Amino acid sequence: MYWLTRYRLRRYVHRSAWLVPTAAIPAALGVVRLVRRIDEVTGWRGLGYSPDSAKSLLNAIAPAALTFIVLILSTLLLSIQLASSQLSPRLIRGLLSRRPVKACLAVFVFTYVFCAAVLGRVEDVVPQLCMIGAIGTTLISVAAALFLIDYMARELRPVQMLTHTAGTGRRVIEQVYPELITTGNEANASPDRELLPEPFERVLHAGPSGVFLAMDLAGLMAQAIEADGAIEVIPEVGDFVARGDPLFRVHPGLSAVTRARLGASVAFGDERTADQDPTFVFRILVDVACKALSPAINDPTTAVLAIDQIHHLLRQVGLRRLDTGEMRDSAGHLRVVYRTPDWEDFVLLGVTEIRQYGARSIQVVRRLHAMLTNLQSMLPRDRAELLVEQSRLLRAAVQRNFSDPEDRRRAEIGDMQGVGGSLDKPAGPDPHPQHTFAGTGKDDWPDQ
Repeated sequence: MYWLTRYRLRRYVHRSAWLVPTAAIPAALGVVRLVRRIDEVTGWRGLGYSPDSAKSLLNAIAPAALTFIVLILSTLLLSIQLASSQLSPRLIRGLLSRRPVKACLAVFVFTYVFCAAVLGRVEDVVPQLCMIGAIGTTLISVAAALFLIDYMARELRPVQMLTHTAGTGRRVIEQVYPELITTGNEANASPDRELLPEPFERVLHAGPSGVFLAMDLAGLMAQAIEADGAIEVIPEVGDFVARGDPLFRVHPGLSAVTRARLGASVAFGDERTADQDPTFVFRILVDVACKALSPAINDPTTAVLAIDQIHHLLRQVGLRRLDTGEMRDSAGHLRVVYRTPDWEDFVLLGVTEIRQYGARSIQVVRRLHAMLTNLQSMLPRDRAELLVEQSRLLRAAVQRNFSDPEDRRRAEIGDMQGVGGSLDKPAGPDPHPQHTFAGTGKDDWPDQ
């Protein structure tokens, strides 16, 4: 099976909300047969339901369970649409495919199918154990519905959605950049990437247009070694690639590296994902902050919550050795070249638009000041230089947008809470002590 097939299958299974509830249908039918068989063997007569009373009860439960499923799904979809309009459509994607949601939907479907199957088998002799199961699953469905309402009410809050997104970002960053910076190690692994030797042949994208989602680096490495050549991936993960756009450069040619195998080493889709794209998480958080700062919403506190998570992620990226975009074999020969985001990409993405849209919000600029000041003190010197430049641009924005001298003075004070937790207070010890770069691999930054 090609890597591309495995990737698509794994992604579809992970993101589909219908697979687990649908699997509850055959499970319920199987359980009904098993329970009925146990009931026949044991002759259990616990509840003593008559055929008429059993049919009356099941005729009430089964349609109610189906109506319950429709009502819950309608409520979920409406809630997600409202959250999408307030936050970002990219933030709430995959909410229906979370495990608690899929588990609750599976319980509802199981209850409906179980009760319907029991109803069809009620004749002169009532399977009493099946009636116990029907009542029990109904009660469990009610409890699951209450849990689901509580779960969605908590998960749809901005702080919870942002925290969940940032958690995804942390996992992706650790996967893509596994190596921490240590004392004496360069922060940037390779500022000047080696170019693919000539001659080379271009391979165009032959599939439908879409966003570059992921690539099989191990597979590309194996193909390059097999062909005794080198492969360059032209687009960066997250780029939109149209049909006919250059996709690969192959040196010395396609004598052994076939187009089909190359095409099966990259995945495209309709929209970006965080599978191999850590900048996409920053994009989502920035979008939430920018929408919160729009005149239609005007919610700078939500923007500050987004900056909290951006701060945490920038620190995590800043303490890691960024990818070189090069893969070499055991003999040191260049085999695969690909584009990766550098430190400047992360900083500009995480700061620029929020600085522009939030330049008139004292809460936002104070939080940005606190973030930039804290990162400058905690990251290696070559990483902090770009942050100093961002601090200068932020001060210039404050000078332009705050006409009152006192407002300007207060806007230039770093504040971890936006307003209410300024960094210039003569309080106790620094809650965020200086970090040493010979780190242990643990992220000791407190959750915001």
